[in-house]
Amino acid sequence: AAVAAPALPTVVETDQGKAQPIYVDTQHDDMVHDAQLDYYGTKLATSSSDRTIKVYDVSGNSYSPNATLTGHSGPIYQLSWSHPKYGSILASASFDSSVLIHRESRPGEWILVKAFVGLHDSSVNSVAFAPHEYGLCCAAGSSDGRVSVLSHEVDDSWTVEYLKDTPLGVNAVSWAPYGVGSTTSTGGGGGGDADNGEDDVQPNPPRLVTGGSDNGIRFWSKDATTGTWEQEAFESANPDVGHKDWVRDVAWAPNVIPGRAVVASCSEDKTVIIWKQGGEDGDDNNKVWTPAVLHEFDDPVWRVSWSITGNILAVSSGDSTVTLWKEGLDGSWSQVSQVEDVAGGNKGDEAVAGQ
Repeated sequence: AAVAAPALPTVVETDQGKAQPIYVDTQHDDMVHDAQLDYYGTKLATSSSDRTIKVYDVSGNSYSPNATLTGHSGPIYQLSWSHPKYGSILASASFDSSVLIHRESRPGEWILVKAFVGLHDSSVNSVAFAPHEYGLCCAAGSSDGRVSVLSHEVDDSWTVEYLKDTPLGVNAVSWAPYGVGSTTSTGGGGGGDADNGEDDVQPNPPRLVTGGSDNGIRFWSKDATTGTWEQEAFESANPDVGHKDWVRDVAWAPNVIPGRAVVASCSEDKTVIIWKQGGEDGDDNNKVWTPAVLHEFDDPVWRVSWSITGNILAVSSGDSTVTLWKEGLDGSWSQVSQVEDVAGGNKGDEAVAGQ
């Protein structure tokens, strides 16, 4: 899972069969802002206010330093790994208004693939690679109120598209998982011998969710015809349920129920809200989002992250704990686990990573 400080522990199975966390002494000289495991869970990257990125190789119940990446001139707020089909690629978002993309050319040796210096007019707070089916591209959210979409082209160049989000600033961005949807055929719903429905299945367009300092979330989709990004109309089934302070993170859940989209958002208002769209009775044309408050915490909630199966949500809050939540059959959420911060007085320099 993708997490932030206070981060999740890297869970490994010991000989006794009990999962034990690995606590990583990052050796950062300042606060750790993010900790991200790669696709296979064998590399851990951490970012810090000391303007460096630390990469570690994780194997079994141990870890070893891989590299220290530099280049940013300000605190590094978030990291994102690409899918391994593109290699071992790491994007970083920083207060210095830039996004840097590094690639491991050989074990322990990293090269700077692309430096988007001055990409935004203010701090870049979030970065996330898209599902690999959409190509090598990532989105970055900034305090200047915009989201940039960075795409790698076949000629090895990069293109940048800007989405004008909330003028108060974007704190988080998350991609919808890749999926396919059915389109209604003009031939009617009977389904002739020549059409088994396979021709009607089309990949869903790329979609994004953002969380902003205007206390709201916004949804974006890329028009399949024009290729431009457009903000989706947002309709809530219960307008009274929403955040009342800055949204700090958003996380789009992996696909579990066909046609249903699930998004988690967390806020300075100490709440986590689960938003659901579509999927009811097989109707994936339902565009209304239904919100439900997962829990009201005692402190601001900084980060949310889904398990790879989409049924467990990790919540990182200001009381230095990470809690794991699972949805019951009746739609209610219950806490299934808690990870205490045991780093003592050295909290800023120690990270734990979730696998």
